[in-house]
Amino acid sequence: MAWRRNQRGTLGLGVLWAGMAVMPVAAQVFVVGEKSATADINTDFRPTRVDLPDARMTERGRRELIRDLEAEQGFAHRVLPLGGIVTLQANGVLTPGADAYKKLVYEKGQAAGVGDRIVVSALEVKGDRILIDLNGGPYVKHRFLRHVQIGVGGATGGTTAGGNLLDGATPTGCRVTLVFEGGVPEVSAPEVKALLYPLVDFSVKSGVEAYADTLPAPVKQAIATHVVMVGMNRQMVLAAVGPPEHKVRETDADGRYEEWIYGHQPQTVKFVRFEGDRVSMVKIAAMGKPIEIHDQDELAGYLPPKPTRTVMQGDEVGDVAVQKGAPSLKKPGETFPDAGRGAASNGKVQYPVDKKPAPVPPTGDTAAPAGDAAGAAGNAAAPAGSTATGDTATATPGSPASAPHPN
Repeated sequence: MAWRRNQRGTLGLGVLWAGMAVMPVAAQVFVVGEKSATADINTDFRPTRVDLPDARMTERGRRELIRDLEAEQGFAHRVLPLGGIVTLQANGVLTPGADAYKKLVYEKGQAAGVGDRIVVSALEVKGDRILIDLNGGPYVKHRFLRHVQIGVGGATGGTTAGGNLLDGATPTGCRVTLVFEGGVPEVSAPEVKALLYPLVDFSVKSGVEAYADTLPAPVKQAIATHVVMVGMNRQMVLAAVGPPEHKVRETDADGRYEEWIYGHQPQTVKFVRFEGDRVSMVKIAAMGKPIEIHDQDELAGYLPPKPTRTVMQGDEVGDVAVQKGAPSLKKPGETFPDAGRGAASNGKVQYPVDKKPAPVPPTGDTAAPAGDAAGAAGNAAAPAGSTATGDTATATPGSPASAPHPN
């Protein structure tokens, strides 16, 4: 009977599961395809119209372009493909086209969306094009840990170390190839930014541009054209030509000065001399030309403002801090322990007096000085019953004389 009850229970459970299996289940399946995923991506493109110079790119222009563009920040005007490479003709079209561009974003993902911050991580001038890497570029950074495998018990299979996004196993940005017909001209950083405007907006002011806007027009123009003028301060020079390659501190008849050196032979070398915080002399040494010296004020009497201190929250303004007096460890309202005895403040620290012991008087065994020879002679002839203090014999009544006492 027990076996039959168990069998009936098993059959009952089987019938219950079979009934649940045939019950209709309501479900919805969403299939996201390429068209629905890329429907909101804007691929509108308008070519630029930037006047380009006819001269070809020089070594100096290449260095200045890299210095001015690397680490520059802007905002994306369109979605940029992750790990993708797009080609932009200067004042021309963008490749790939609209449909291929959407497919590239669908397959690789987004490196940046519209309005996201973009930073130029690398720049290279190569042939007739400029290679601009944004947000780390399209390639995976090489790491040797990616080639290390960990196995257990001699097994051939293993786990590869470093295979995640945090250690650079996947690309983080993209590359824009800016192509020029006939070779790269002597373009400046603002001109390259204008050519990249359909992709990235660099119109946000940098710290250097914001600082230059506060200066007079001649100084602002000099900073924009990377010219150092006599009378500039250090901040102006850094905004105009950046940090120097070398610094030298010397002393002459007029006092101490510091010289910043830009460039090296065979290129043009600039020597910028500072006396205090202002440029007092600029020397320009170009190959095959006499040294050009500027030692007169070129700012038309303009004096840069003195460094100011920003008043932060909690800072005291004016002479309030001076009126409070010296800092103290006393609590508000606390008095000194000796205040009741008329002491207004702590007195001088009293140190214990170092009491030296009295000198020990000399004994009779010491030799008499040369000036006391007469006294010693008188002591030698002393009568019986007296004691001589020198090296003479000592006698008492009824006792024989003793030998002289050695020193």
